[in-house]
Amino acid sequence: MKKLGYEAEKIMTERFGKDTVIALATVENGLPYVRYVNAYYENGAFYIITYALSDKMKHMEKNSSVAIAGEWFTAHGKGISLGYFGKKENQEIAGKLKNVFSEWIDNGHNNFDDENTIILCVELTDGLLLSHGTRYEF
Repeated sequence: MKKLGYEAEKIMTERFGKDTVIALATVENGLPYVRYVNAYYENGAFYIITYALSDKMKHMEKNSSVAIAGEWFTAHGKGISLGYFGKKENQEIAGKLKNVFSEWIDNGHNNFDDENTIILCVELTDGLLLSHGTRYEF
């Protein structure tokens, strides 16, 4: 991905560097599938807690290309499973996600003892961000 400029990165962090809902699209057999997910943005990627056996992850096993959309923002990216939420390599980002998603993370929807509870990283490859009449492309 082409590096975002300072202003664009600042806007991305302000808008999406917290618990935010984005649309995430995958493709299966040539058909697009879109769903809303809670996500957190940091340094050119969105992070999502999900289930390894979900349809979205099954789709990304075959085709890691995804599209996302959020508040005045649209992009393409590559979906990468970081694996089990609780594994040592994920400790830093898992801690951030626990903090960012603190309002709902322990509501019983997630089972952190289940190794199928994973972190999905969407590395952005290109996108369009709009802010107060300014267009940022990367």
